[in-house]
Amino acid sequence: MPIPAILRNRLRLPLIGAPMFLVSTPPLVLAQCKAGIVGSFPALNARPAEQLDEWLAEINAELAAYSAEHPQEPVAPYAVNQIVHASNDRLDRDLAACVKHRVPIVITSLRPPAEVVAAVHGYGGIVLHDVINIRHAEKAIAQGVDGIIAVCAGAGGHAGTLSPFALVKEIRSIFAGTIVLSGAMSSGADVLAARVLGADLAYMGTRFIATEEANASADYKRMLVRSRAEDIVYTPLFSGVPGSYLRESIARTGLDPDRLPQAEKSAMNFGSGGNTRLKAWKDIWSAGQSVSGIDDVEAVHALVARLAGEYDAARLRHARAFDCD
Repeated sequence: MPIPAILRNRLRLPLIGAPMFLVSTPPLVLAQCKAGIVGSFPALNARPAEQLDEWLAEINAELAAYSAEHPQEPVAPYAVNQIVHASNDRLDRDLAACVKHRVPIVITSLRPPAEVVAAVHGYGGIVLHDVINIRHAEKAIAQGVDGIIAVCAGAGGHAGTLSPFALVKEIRSIFAGTIVLSGAMSSGADVLAARVLGADLAYMGTRFIATEEANASADYKRMLVRSRAEDIVYTPLFSGVPGSYLRESIARTGLDPDRLPQAEKSAMNFGSGGNTRLKAWKDIWSAGQSVSGIDDVEAVHALVARLAGEYDAARLRHARAFDCD
């Protein structure tokens, strides 16, 4: 199973910090990369659009300086998420900024990203594409993407409903490239399990909201700590596409989390975070079922160190168990 060349010998863990609307900004991305995992952010988080150029320049300069000062440490590359959808009227401009700054990894969502693949491959970058089923994977593979992100049941944001046991197996049967697994992971043992299942990299978002560097309110972070898996509500109401949200944040708005109206898919709008008066991620807070594994808020470097320790311990524990078999 292939780890992209751009990541080899540059990771402390086979892990990508997922891009999160509003939450992922340069402080979180830089902390993740310096800790040895891929940090990422949605291009739409840079507002106004001109800010994206500034962010990319800042990230490139700071990571280069940190690498020079810490030559023995793995410093991971970063990624930018592009929403490939008609509602995103910034796509051409944001993609041009990524080309200008030679963003190492571009993560695409929704429509098959042919034009993004061509632009990113033009300077030597790679493209990873979000999918929730095999049909979407087939379309993305046909466009020449380098990797598929399998967004499975329990993930935060715009999650799918399929079991990772089913979706990873189906994707691997038709794709020799990189597979990244997303869905309800919060520990280093979970990252190892993703690899055992057949993925090359794990994709973790919700756990990084509960960090000091995340651009989220203290109230949001406390809600993650006190929530459990059953507190995640899966609904298309707030953006037109099914997504996972914290029950308590929905209830605070006066809505009944158990009796939410349906939304029309034709009303999808990602440029503003939603298509209702109450905006996803701003008023209605997103999270995945991995909240069941969040017990505190800590700095990214401490979290990644703990994840790495858990990963190594799980490898040793299971190696011994298999030897006994």
